[in-house]
Amino acid sequence: MKIKCLTLIVLFSFLYEGAMFAQTSEPAGREASMMRLSSNWSMDGDLPTQSLLISLQGVANQGSPNLYFIYPPAWTFTFTEAVYGYYQDTHNIAFTELSSADDALSLYSGAADGYVVWDDSVRTSLIIAFTVAGLENAVVVNEDLIPLVESHGLKMVDDLRGRYRGMTDFQIYKDAWDRYGDLVSKDFIVWMGGVHGRRMEPGVADFGIYQKAFFTDLSANARDTLEVNLADEILDEMNDGGIVLGWHSYKKDTEGQHVTLVSQHGLRMEGLNSLPNTSFNIQIPTTPGYTFTNNHNVVDERTYVPAAKVYVSAVQTDGLGLGAWLKPGRGKMPYAWEVTMNWAWMSPALLQFFYEQATPNDYFIGVLSGPGYMYPKAIPDDKRPLLIDEARKLMDTLDLKVFEIMDYSEGTRTLGNLDLTEEVVDDYYEGMPEALGFINGYGPANTYDLRDGKPLISYDYYLGERRPVEEAVADLEELARMNTERPYFLLLHVRQWSTIEHVIGILDQLGPEFEVVPLDLFLKLASEKPDFPTRYASPDRLPTGPLHAR
Repeated sequence: MKIKCLTLIVLFSFLYEGAMFAQTSEPAGREASMMRLSSNWSMDGDLPTQSLLISLQGVANQGSPNLYFIYPPAWTFTFTEAVYGYYQDTHNIAFTELSSADDALSLYSGAADGYVVWDDSVRTSLIIAFTVAGLENAVVVNEDLIPLVESHGLKMVDDLRGRYRGMTDFQIYKDAWDRYGDLVSKDFIVWMGGVHGRRMEPGVADFGIYQKAFFTDLSANARDTLEVNLADEILDEMNDGGIVLGWHSYKKDTEGQHVTLVSQHGLRMEGLNSLPNTSFNIQIPTTPGYTFTNNHNVVDERTYVPAAKVYVSAVQTDGLGLGAWLKPGRGKMPYAWEVTMNWAWMSPALLQFFYEQATPNDYFIGVLSGPGYMYPKAIPDDKRPLLIDEARKLMDTLDLKVFEIMDYSEGTRTLGNLDLTEEVVDDYYEGMPEALGFINGYGPANTYDLRDGKPLISYDYYLGERRPVEEAVADLEELARMNTERPYFLLLHVRQWSTIEHVIGILDQLGPEFEVVPLDLFLKLASEKPDFPTRYASPDRLPTGPLHAR
C-alpha cells in the first residue's frame, strides 16, 4: 500500500436572500463616518472606549450603514483600510473621519435608547453588557464613561456593577440566560472568546448587537462540566442551521472542542471574535449587475493527460480574511484561496473586493465543510444534507467548483482522526453534484475517493509559517521519494500567516519532476490517473448516507 503522509510533519435562504439578492441597485452615493481604532485592547487602556464605539456602531447601523472602523495594522483581519478605500472608489461612499468617541456620540447618540454599565472588576460583565445593548438598543460603558454618554443625553437602562462580583463564569452566564434567553435571537449567538485576561478584542460585537444576539464565552472543554452543560443547553435553543459568531476562548478550550459542540447541534461557526464592521458591510450590496466569477482552468471539452511527475497544488487556509492576500507575492504562482462563503450575504461588497483583486493565478474554493465552519462527522445525520445543500447554493452564487472539508471532532492534525466516514463522503457527493472535486483535512489525512470523475483528495503536507525553508524542501522531497508511483499528487495546505513568497521560496528549490498547478487542474489530472486507492467507492456499492435511509 502506498504511503500517503509524512508522520514527522511536526435558516438559510432568508439570510442571504434578504441581505444580498434583494438589493438590485446601488444608490448614486451615500455618506458615512469612519474612525480609526487603536491597538490597545486592554481593560486598563482603550478597551472601554473602543467597546463603547463598537456598541454604538451596532445601534447606529440599524437601518443604514453609517459607521465604519479602520482597525490597526496588527488586527487579525487586515483588510479594513483597503476596503475603506474600495468603498470610496467603487461604491460611491463619502466618508467623514471622526477623531473621538465624543465626535461619534455627537452624530449617533440619537440612535441609542440609553447605556448599560459594565463592571470594571468583572471582565465577563462586559460580555453580558453586549447582550443587554442589543436588547435595549444601548451602548456599553464602564463607570468612567458615564459622564460622556450622559452629556449626549443618554440615560441608564441597566447597571451591572456589583451584580456579578464573586461569581464564576458559569453562574454569570446562567443568570444572564435566565434573564435574557427568551428575548435574544435564536438565529445568531456570539462567542466572545479569543484573547483573555485583561484584554478583549470584540470586533464582532457590532453585528451581535445588530442581531440582538446572546453573548458568551462558555467552555466546550469536558473538564468544565457546568459550563459545557450550560453551553449545550443554550445551543439546543438555537434554530436549526443557526450561526455561532465569534470564536472560542483561548483560555478555556480548543478550536476542535468548540466547533464540535457547535456542530453537534446542527449549527455552524462564522469567525472570529475580531471580525470587523459586519453591521456596516451587510448593508453594502455588490455593484449593479455584478456577478462573482472565478478563474477556472479546466475546460470541459478538453482531454487531460497527466505526465509522470509530482504535481503540487497549494491552498491557503483562512485565505481571504487573514494572512497573505494583501501581502507581496500574490499572482506569482497558481494558488487556491478559501472563500468565506457566508460573506456572500454578510458582506457582499467585501467579497466583491477580493474577487476583483484576483489575478489569473488566484483560484477560489468553497469552505469549510458547510455554509460556515462545521465538522460533518459531528453534525446530526438528519441535518447534514440540509447544511450541505445551503453550501451548494453559496458555491453556485460564488462560482466555486471545489469544496474543502475539515473535521477535528476526533482530534487535531497532530493527534487524532481527520478522516471522513463513508456516510459523510456520500452526503457530499450527492449534495454537491456540480462540484469538480473535494479536498479534505487540515494536516495530512487519508480519505480519498473518485466518483463520476470527481476526486476527493486529502492533504499530504501542512506548511506552517515557521517551518524553515530547507526543512520544508526536504519534507517535500522525502514525500516524493516515499510515493514512488508517477504521477504523484501532493496537496499542500499553507497556514494563514505564511506568505506566497515564503511558499515560492520553497517550491523553487524543488527539482524538475515537481510541477505546481492550479487546484482545479490538479483535481482533474488526478481524476484521469489517480495515484490513490479509494476509501469507500466501488462500482457495485449502494450509498449509505441519510439521504438513502428511507
